[in-house]
Amino acid sequence: MELFWLSLLGLLLTGYFVLAGFDYGVQLLLPLAGRDEGGRRQALAALGPYFFGNEVWLVAAAGVLFGAFPLLEGTLLSGLYPLVVLLLIGLVAGKAGVQLRGRSRGAAARRVWDVLIVAGGAIPAFLMGTLIGLLLAGVPLRGGHGFVLSPGDVLHPFVLLAGVTGVLLLIGHGGAFLALRATGEVAGRAESVARSALTWSAAAVVVTFAAGFALGVRPPNPLVATATTALLTLLPLAGRTALRHGRPGRAFTATAAAVALPVPLAGLSTFPYMLVSSADPRHSLTFTEVAADTATLETLTAFGVILLPVMLSYQAFSWWAFRGRAEAPGYF
Repeated sequence: MELFWLSLLGLLLTGYFVLAGFDYGVQLLLPLAGRDEGGRRQALAALGPYFFGNEVWLVAAAGVLFGAFPLLEGTLLSGLYPLVVLLLIGLVAGKAGVQLRGRSRGAAARRVWDVLIVAGGAIPAFLMGTLIGLLLAGVPLRGGHGFVLSPGDVLHPFVLLAGVTGVLLLIGHGGAFLALRATGEVAGRAESVARSALTWSAAAVVVTFAAGFALGVRPPNPLVATATTALLTLLPLAGRTALRHGRPGRAFTATAAAVALPVPLAGLSTFPYMLVSSADPRHSLTFTEVAADTATLETLTAFGVILLPVMLSYQAFSWWAFRGRAEAPGYF
């Protein structure tokens, strides 16, 4: 039962990385892909049908964490409190910017919202990579099921490189999305930026892996970490190749697969631990230690069985309903 809920949590987080990931990527690309007002409106119109639904995956993952792994939820969120607050600030800034930009009549006001939109993409993108880096490098658990991050933990070179890799990867993912959904110059510029970002993201994965090895980052399952990292290097390059050959659908599939990998990378590389202690390995927490009791998990299973098909059906319907290109500015 614990393994079922662990798998569900991983699936929900993976869905969040893939679906919200192109949101953040498009936000980061806004000044580059849309160099004039019409271009920026078209980029946001391409994003519009999916913009609010993608964060549902994060909300669902938080619900699973709270219900099925209460000890982990208390330990993780309290220990990562500054990063979680920063993530929420980024999400609020990005959402507000996208919603309010189209209602501003002055160019100066729109520039302010543009800054918030880009910041609202950059902050979550960087923190998503940073959190994966922290989970792989370990957190300073010292017993008592609690930890406090020091500046050295967050500013660890491996963790920072993981954050930069996350930004580059999501720029490539957002660019592939715009190449698939937008038209004309917006699609062309997005494709060009995405190709460069995907090349740099593949290089960043290699540098991050090498830096982690040199700095002594050793997850419990190093062979799994190595194999997953190799795949994370190849998929962005496959996306870049597809874009170069004018196949944005294949490119988006490749970038989606690449963005989906960090969650299983962290989960499988540290299995059976959910939190690895960088201070003392004996204090690392396994998924069975932080899970709720069996009776609680059995009660929650009915909700999990209903929740996932509904979310998948909603996503499938929205992609089918808005399968065409966004040729004109929309609501945003």
